[in-house]
Amino acid sequence: MTSLFNSSQEIVFVLHGLNETQTNRHIYFVFILILYLFTMFINVTLICAIVLEKMLHDPMYLFLCNLCVNGIIGASSFYPKILYDILVDSHVITYIGCLTQIFFIYFYVYCECTNLTVMAYDRYVAICKPLHYHCIMTIRKVWTLILLTCFFSLLEVTIGIVLTARLTLCNVDIDKFYCSNWAVVKLSCVDTSLNNLAAYIVILTHFSQTIFILISYVKIIKVSICSQTGRRKFMQTCLPHLITLSNFVISLLFDVMYARYGSNNSLLALRNIMSVEFLVVPPLINPIIYGMNLSQIRNSARKMFNCKVSALS
Repeated sequence: MTSLFNSSQEIVFVLHGLNETQTNRHIYFVFILILYLFTMFINVTLICAIVLEKMLHDPMYLFLCNLCVNGIIGASSFYPKILYDILVDSHVITYIGCLTQIFFIYFYVYCECTNLTVMAYDRYVAICKPLHYHCIMTIRKVWTLILLTCFFSLLEVTIGIVLTARLTLCNVDIDKFYCSNWAVVKLSCVDTSLNNLAAYIVILTHFSQTIFILISYVKIIKVSICSQTGRRKFMQTCLPHLITLSNFVISLLFDVMYARYGSNNSLLALRNIMSVEFLVVPPLINPIIYGMNLSQIRNSARKMFNCKVSALS
């Protein structure tokens, strides 16, 4: 196929994932808007609850704040565009707009993976080495880990964007209702071996993080079953982390496997659900899971809302 476009031209991608939503567009709009606002609300509430109760001296709560901030980034990289597209007839996005959306979505994904790995390490030290916990997990070390998480996520996504931006494209039709890196790479009519190599390195890196988490939790479970205090600490802090991790990994695995090996002949609704689960579900349920399990956060949130109610009455 001859090349039609290169990155110096003004390219406008056509998104094809919302073709079946036009008949009930206002219902979809209201539902998705409520979902977005609720996602933002519970993440901001959890962050405020932690900050107002001055829990930022505790490493676990600092990591949890970072998880919620990242959830806000992930949700905001996806919801505003789809809300706009539902109300219009033409579902298009500029080349720069597409790369920008890819940047924030993939930053969210990489940061989530690494942050969950760091949180697993924190729980390992807290349960397996409780007497040395505050010596190992100092506030300075925690902030260093958070900054490194952001830095390496930024580095990964920047390399991916640069490799994609160099490609000459032969098509502008994206069979999703948001931009993803692989969806754009598939439109190229030049060799994409370098992009594939980079993608496999990233996958291997984050797969190794998952193995590290599993090894950490094998050791945590061995220690936890030996004492009632360990079991209680595991149920209160480690179980939410395991649920969060499982939900994110399964959601992301669905999208990665489908994007690379899925069939375009399958149901559009099924494709849409599978492709956005990792953007919708983790930012929504993570604050709920932690808020329900951690009594300090529950009490802080209750106190915060009681103050608001008292101020209004």
